[in-house]
Amino acid sequence: MKNLYTVAFYNLENLFDTVNDPNILDDDFTPGTEMDWNEKRYNTKLKKLGRIISQIGYKETTNPPVLLGVAEVENETVLKGLVNSKFLKNKNYGYAHFDSPDERGIDTALLFRKNYFEVLHKEAITLLVSNEEGIRDFTRDILYVKGKLEREIVHILINHWPSRREGVEKTNHKRVTAAIKNREIISNITTDNPQEKIIVMGDFNDDPNSESSKILAGEDFYNPMELLLTKYSGSLNHQHSWNLFDQILISNSFLMQHENSFQYEKANIFNIQELKEFKGKFKGNPFRTYIGPHYLGGISDHFPVFSIFSIKN
Repeated sequence: MKNLYTVAFYNLENLFDTVNDPNILDDDFTPGTEMDWNEKRYNTKLKKLGRIISQIGYKETTNPPVLLGVAEVENETVLKGLVNSKFLKNKNYGYAHFDSPDERGIDTALLFRKNYFEVLHKEAITLLVSNEEGIRDFTRDILYVKGKLEREIVHILINHWPSRREGVEKTNHKRVTAAIKNREIISNITTDNPQEKIIVMGDFNDDPNSESSKILAGEDFYNPMELLLTKYSGSLNHQHSWNLFDQILISNSFLMQHENSFQYEKANIFNIQELKEFKGKFKGNPFRTYIGPHYLGGISDHFPVFSIFSIKN
């Protein structure tokens, strides 16, 4: 007998509240601006996100994700709003979150179902990256959570790496630095026990075949996302080309067939019809909330990704 669990990652596309925080660059996401982010739009987004999250992996496990890493959340307020939204409020979700130094105020977080998962340790690990002039780029921290799923110890690293906005090559060193930092954390975790179960997830702003992703995987991690990125599918679409920036990597210890009660089963992109543009030249792309300052009413500009794991009783 074995229980199946979904572990997922989802970039929520600018999940901001409507209150202006003077310490971050959130002015656009307030009422009365060009984008006119208001309570109605905010609550609609929370409800839609909650409905999608409740469905990720449901077909495989008959439950919503036991663990969900998220990116682009402004603060604890929006996390509270999300876990208490219509489709999640009865699922008993908690969250692990720290405010990051990101200039826009967007953070990562881990949502977890409290009746299945117990947090044993959590911390924000600073990612120090600089631009070509040597000036620090204030980006998202790496969220590290150690916890217990059933009787199994698992370590989770949640990332949102520096963007490609200024050019892929020009910013590549930042994502390589992020990958190296994750490797340092992994080394610290495995010092005493090389067989620790580790899941690294996030929006890497790089594909599975990128330099940074290869460094992260090393020899001791498996990246199922390598098989999921094709000419016809990914987790986001830029200029009519698919990318798979949203990735979940697992330590090889999940793949052992013998004397291993906690195993990886499979991974996929969650790209149901409800998440897609349904007409026009962007048909099939993720249905986003905004394009520039224009409100579309969609859910996110990324599809979620997920992995299924089994635990033997």
